Amino acid sequence: MTRLTASCAAVIALALTIPAGAAEMLQALGPGEGQVDIVAWPGYIERGETDKSFDWVTKFEAATGCKVNVKTANTSDEMVALMNEGGFDLVTASGDASLRLIAGKRVQPVNPTLIPSWATLDPRLESAPWHTVGGVHYGTPYMWGPNVLMYNANVFPEAPTSWNVVFEPMDLPDGKPNAGRVQAYDGPIHIADAALYLMAHKPDLGITSPYELNEAQYAAALDLLRQQRKLVSRYWHDAFIQIDDFKNEGVVASGSWPFQVNLLASEGQPIASTIPAEGATGWADTTMMHADAAHPNCAYMWMEHTLSSNLQSDLSVWFGANPSVPAACTDGRGMQTAEGCKTNGMEDFEKIRFWTTPVSNCASQGTCVPYYRWVSDYIGVIGGR
Repeated sequence: MTRLTASCAAVIALALTIPAGAAEMLQALGPGEGQVDIVAWPGYIERGETDKSFDWVTKFEAATGCKVNVKTANTSDEMVALMNEGGFDLVTASGDASLRLIAGKRVQPVNPTLIPSWATLDPRLESAPWHTVGGVHYGTPYMWGPNVLMYNANVFPEAPTSWNVVFEPMDLPDGKPNAGRVQAYDGPIHIADAALYLMAHKPDLGITSPYELNEAQYAAALDLLRQQRKLVSRYWHDAFIQIDDFKNEGVVASGSWPFQVNLLASEGQPIASTIPAEGATGWADTTMMHADAAHPNCAYMWMEHTLSSNLQSDLSVWFGANPSVPAACTDGRGMQTAEGCKTNGMEDFEKIRFWTTPVSNCASQGTCVPYYRWVSDYIGVIGGR
């Protein structure tokens, strides 16, 4: 499991405000520097190597002279660690990393006037709180979607209606126990999935946000995760290893991303996904620029490129997620369609509990358990403590 660095954990304990002395945003673009170095989620930046139909890098490199170098990361904590180390220009950060990067002064404000396609953004994302602090934007919205329940349709002839199939010991529809055949996400933010489940099944706990937990609510979530530990065959963080586990290791249900679902289905595997009755957590990812980016002009060119509707459209199809540019669903420049966006949950924005960094000074109840505790305690859960 990727562990959060001590320095990053300390940052989370602080109030998240605009960092004093943060890098000033660029005011004008110059010529490209010849390359751009990006930390990204798997499947987010494709150059046709996995599937030749999906390539949004080659033409960009030819048009700009900026070679795209990608380092994939499998968890938000890994992304934060890589940005703390430096040497990268951009990162596709989820909401449980973006505010940490801002508070830690690892990213700089972006200038929307240097990104002509900014005006095409979904208004729900343009000033979203996971990348906008005090009215200052610290990134360009990229893609968003739910953490779905992926399942084997041979085992579940009908879609599961509850997350209980991965949290509670039971026999599945094929008559066999779920123990040893389910997975859970290898990241502290998975505590929020347990809290979301408890919101529906133990309302007396009074949880109103899965990211804002008092001590009693937090203890209940950890207890549920300790129960889940007895069922889990593997805590996954590598999308491709999870894909192999569903194909070859007898795994039949797990929280997952649409990316894995789509790849498995494209190979003819009996795999489907659903959002159960309790709802789902989710991610809204932002392309953020390092405070000390060595290639800022190429970085801005890439951020503009990511908002082209054909890229957004094709990425939406490839990843099974939702574009940050609504026109990508309807203008016909890419593979996506209005119906496809509806299937991906474009209309479900308000139903998703987007990943957010837990902080001690929380809005719902004054004092909550901060993220550094989530990190250490989740390591303990995985280790059987």
